[in-house]
Amino acid sequence: MIGDHEHHHIENDEAYKGLNVNSGVEQPDSFDESSIQRFLKNKRKNQLSVEEYVAGILEGNRTILSKAVTLVESSKPEHQKIAQQIILKCLPYSGKSIRIGITGVPGVGKSTFIESTGKYITSLGHKLAVLAIDPSSERSKGSILGDKTRMEELSIDPNAYIRPSPSAGSLGGVARKTRETIILCEAAGFDVIFIETVGVGQSETVVHSMVDFFLLLMLSGAGDELQGIKRGIMEMADAITINKADGDNVDRAEMARVQYMSALQLFPPTDSGWKPKVLTCSAYKKIGIDKIWKTINDYLSHVNQNGYFQFKRSEQSKFWMYETINDQLKSNFYQNPKIKEILGNFEGQVLNEELSSFVAAKELLETYYQSQKVKE
Repeated sequence: MIGDHEHHHIENDEAYKGLNVNSGVEQPDSFDESSIQRFLKNKRKNQLSVEEYVAGILEGNRTILSKAVTLVESSKPEHQKIAQQIILKCLPYSGKSIRIGITGVPGVGKSTFIESTGKYITSLGHKLAVLAIDPSSERSKGSILGDKTRMEELSIDPNAYIRPSPSAGSLGGVARKTRETIILCEAAGFDVIFIETVGVGQSETVVHSMVDFFLLLMLSGAGDELQGIKRGIMEMADAITINKADGDNVDRAEMARVQYMSALQLFPPTDSGWKPKVLTCSAYKKIGIDKIWKTINDYLSHVNQNGYFQFKRSEQSKFWMYETINDQLKSNFYQNPKIKEILGNFEGQVLNEELSSFVAAKELLETYYQSQKVKE
């Protein structure tokens, strides 16, 4: 009980007329046991079990799929552990989609193309996931595809799911995470997957290693563009599409189409036995999109008949096994406490020409192997 003397406030004295201070209210205990229990229960509720994740993904629950992709992209070991269990359980439900890689020169209108083609594909009853690989995120640690506003219609389409690129680790790491995200999206029922590369660079080769069909977007004025695009990327393409073929551009686009067709004749035959096609379209005016989709389906029936489709998928799986081993070994080496301690010193000696690069590498590896033996 609070004593009576504590109820008396000197301000309430006659001398301080006009100022009235009420006595305080008794405060409850700082910690209320039931609210703590409620808080802990809610916290646990937010942390789904692997089974809950898998069940949610298989039901096509977007929120749970996005949470699972965030775990895949996380570099925290505890998140990776859960992510790998989820992927393992989703694997049997994956693989039943068409994976399409899309790349193009800057300014080609890739976002508009993805949106128009995407809307056309969902209108046919397909479910589409759009993923991106952004090599520039290595430097800026952010993603160019941060704003989904570039594809306003597609981002609100109930049959489409757009995911910006992960922006951590090496390009190999980003690519591995994208490949794992494909598995989750397929398990969630998406039967068409677009993998967009942001910018032209080394990311095309990586994308090519995880898709069934590779589409190269170009602009008319082939002469200039042919200079700007690497021959290797042209060789990877299963189809080249010249965008913005509308208005005054129609004739120029047709000329470019003929030039590209001639250029492709000079390339060696493809492993799949498919002759790459050159098409024109206007993503903005939605002209020619149906022909592109038909070409993709023609390609699929061609490679399914001659067995190349399954062969390529198996080769890709093997490739990713080795990539993952290389990734893990590299990471293990650089994360090693002993290596971290001495690496800077060796680098300094190499820069000062006190030690050759090869000797430095050999000694660092020896140190690493020794530390591994001690662990054992």
